[in-house]
Amino acid sequence: MLDAAQTRETLLEVNNIEVIYNHVILVLKGVSLSVPKAGITALLGGNGAGKTTTLKAISNLLRSERGEVTKGSILYRGERVQDLAPSDLVARGVIQVMEGRHCFEHLTVEENLLTGAYTRRDGRAAVAADLEMVYVYFPRLKERRNSQAGYTSGGEQQMCAIGRALMSRPETILLDEPSMGLAPQLVEEIFGIVRTLNEEQGVSFLLAEQNTNVALRFAHYGYILESGRVVMDGEAAALRENPDVKEFYLGMSDTGRKSFRDVRSYRRRKRWLS
Repeated sequence: MLDAAQTRETLLEVNNIEVIYNHVILVLKGVSLSVPKAGITALLGGNGAGKTTTLKAISNLLRSERGEVTKGSILYRGERVQDLAPSDLVARGVIQVMEGRHCFEHLTVEENLLTGAYTRRDGRAAVAADLEMVYVYFPRLKERRNSQAGYTSGGEQQMCAIGRALMSRPETILLDEPSMGLAPQLVEEIFGIVRTLNEEQGVSFLLAEQNTNVALRFAHYGYILESGRVVMDGEAAALRENPDVKEFYLGMSDTGRKSFRDVRSYRRRKRWLS
C-alpha cells in the first residue's frame, strides 16, 4: 500500500543533472529527486555536499556564480524550466529563500515583506490580506513590523525571509539551511511554522538542511547528498531508523553515540557508496 506522500501529484522533477562551475569543476553528479504537491522534502548532507547548488540549479541562480547545468533536466509541472529566468520561475510559483536570510537591512520588516509582492498584479487588497496572513503565522514580525530589518535577531530575519517568499503566493518554496546560526528553540519554531504552512496553505517545501535530526522529524521524504551525489533516499520515518543514517548523521548507533569523525569506520560502514 502506497503512503499518501507517494500518491501525491509531482510538482518538481530533477532528472540526473550535472552542474559544472567555471567550465571545469564538477559539483553535482547525476542528481535526481522529486517534490510532490503539498509535501515537505528534505535535502540532507554535510557542508559542501551540494545542497545549495541543487537549489540554485532549480531556481536558475547558477549563472551569476559561473555555474551551469550541463546534463539532465529540471521539470516543473511536467514542463522544462531550467532555461527560464529566475523571475519567470517565481511567476510559476517557485521561489527560493536563500541561505543566510538576506533581508534588505535598511528597510523595515514590513517593507521587506512587501517586496515579496512586487511582481503581483492582483491589487492592493489581496496584498494587504496576504500581509495579514503572514503576521498570523509570524506574530513576532507584526510586533517588529516598523523595525529596521538589519537590527532584528537572526530568527526574526529568517521569519522575515520566509514571510517575504510567502508574499509572492508561491506553490513551492526552496528553503536553504533554515536552521543556520539559530538557537535550538528558534529552529523548532521555524520548522513548526513550515509544517503549519504546509498543512494549512498547501505550500510544498524542498529544504536543504545540515540538521538531519530536525529535518527528518518535520519532512515527509528525504534525500541524502554526499560529494554531489544522492546516496540514499526514502520516507523520513524510515531514514530516521536506518542504522547508517543514525550513526553518521544523527550521531547514534546500537552501541551508543559515535563520532562522525571516525573516518575509517565511516567509510567502511557507508555501504551505499560501494
